Amino acid sequence: MPKSNFFFKSAAAAAAVLILALFVTGCAAGHTGASSGNTKYGSFITVDVYDSLANDSGIQSGWYAKIIREKFNMELNIITPNTSGSADTLYDTRFAAGDIGDLIICSSGGGRLQSLVNAGLVLNMEPYLHETNLIRSYDIPIRSLNRSVTQDGIYAIPSTVSSASPYSPSEDSAANYGAYIRWDYYSEMGYPSINTLEDLLPVLAEMQENHPYSDSGKPVYAFSFFKDWDDKMMNAIKQPCCFYGYDETGFVLAKADGSDFQNILDDGSLYMRVLRFYNKAHQMGLVDPDCYNQTYNDLSQKFKDGQILFSPWPWLAQPAYNTTDKMNAGMGYMFVPIEDELIYSYGCKSFGNYETVIAVGSGAEDPERLVDFIDWLYSPEGIMISCCSPRQGTAGPEGLTWHITDDGPELTEFGRLVLLNGDSEVPPEWGGGMWWDGSCMLNYTPVSKVERTPDGYPYYFATWDSVFRQKQSALEKDWVHHMNADTVIEYLQNNGQMIVSPGTDYISPNVSTELSAIRTQCASTVISYSWKMVYADSDEEFEALYAELLSRTEALGYSQIYQFDLDNARAEAEAKANAVSPQE
Repeated sequence: MPKSNFFFKSAAAAAAVLILALFVTGCAAGHTGASSGNTKYGSFITVDVYDSLANDSGIQSGWYAKIIREKFNMELNIITPNTSGSADTLYDTRFAAGDIGDLIICSSGGGRLQSLVNAGLVLNMEPYLHETNLIRSYDIPIRSLNRSVTQDGIYAIPSTVSSASPYSPSEDSAANYGAYIRWDYYSEMGYPSINTLEDLLPVLAEMQENHPYSDSGKPVYAFSFFKDWDDKMMNAIKQPCCFYGYDETGFVLAKADGSDFQNILDDGSLYMRVLRFYNKAHQMGLVDPDCYNQTYNDLSQKFKDGQILFSPWPWLAQPAYNTTDKMNAGMGYMFVPIEDELIYSYGCKSFGNYETVIAVGSGAEDPERLVDFIDWLYSPEGIMISCCSPRQGTAGPEGLTWHITDDGPELTEFGRLVLLNGDSEVPPEWGGGMWWDGSCMLNYTPVSKVERTPDGYPYYFATWDSVFRQKQSALEKDWVHHMNADTVIEYLQNNGQMIVSPGTDYISPNVSTELSAIRTQCASTVISYSWKMVYADSDEEFEALYAELLSRTEALGYSQIYQFDLDNARAEAEAKANAVSPQE
């Protein structure tokens, strides 16, 4: 676990980490099973949750729904822009109607939290927070976020809070970004060297030629995309930019250490490099033609069938395909190195992530109950249960999927079945239905993946000693032998191929109505043309579309919003430079 005994650059930072050390005094994890009853709450309520992170909409069902009903006598109705079209359009429509939701999960940046408070759409939770786990364990991060609001009170809670150094990677054993491909096909080819991103293309083309059909007999493609997460640019294009140490700040790509900034529309930018990369892949027949209308979940099903060869994240391809049986047979997706990469890693944030927060809507029927629910989300039990998804990776309910032994936490037989080997029916007393259908739909992360429970073990089961000892499949053994490392993080750190973006409490400034309108129009244009450029059938068509993109965004006032984003990126880089640094 990263060291937490630091010297600090300011008394405020020292106080913050002192309070964060109290993480371990949070509510003890208790068993939440079929016998749990609800005595505190009266009438049953349906809670509308506006959730910018969720990949599914509708009523939460299954085992998580059963737990929430038993603990809080309520159900969650998820409303997400990821299945409803434009994120800004849905949010603006609900904002104008005066009701974002009973629970709200969204960004607080760009003046959004202030505008919610000004409009009276979020609750001041402070009267409900006395003697709660939130205040005992996370008081300073919470108050730091809410000092960005001019009105007194506590209106939102930051996500991914951490007690670790801001220079420590916030991931557990695998980096958030990287090239994850069919390792069995890669080893079959003799582990060819991949010097640049572009060198992936002939490797993936040969894989596609050698293995043209999926497990169910469908055509195999190297790449496939979805539109759910397109925001200011085409999300699929941005991801490989993170292979080279850059992430987005509006229309700017900012290097993790604050040393460089790129306009995404500049001809030499990483964004344009990746656009040309994917267009070349399309011209080679490597891109799935059926991407325009598919969702994240649609793509996950394609990975489950082995229909797509490449994923830019570990949590998409691996949980979908890498069952124990397949890995024992040497089959599955694993990280493959690119020689010129410098993988972007998000540093731990002691003050939390202000870009994603959770709040209670001012019109909520029972605000005290919803504050209690948020308080539980940040408890050890809530974290373990609510972050059990392929993308997040906690172990779920104690007693069902895991239990404590004299040697620490271990997965139960059912836990091994669903968490390591795919999916299964949930016992009726725990809610029934299929396991992953019943997992928490919120996709919200209260604390960093490196945090530990009050008993001192990681929340994320992949790093448990008991689970790590089980990683003896033919696939994993071959990867470890070839890579000379036990984990992706270890490999990247050993080879100097990871760059950490220091975690800070920086929050993006308010954007004017005029600039916001320019951003919306430019974003729609950038996204639309990016998709067209990926599927251009010739270099000439690609360049013609690129010229149109530049002309249209220039006419829309792109330079104004780009300058705003550049100033914002530079200010954030300055905050990173002043982040608390650990001392030996």
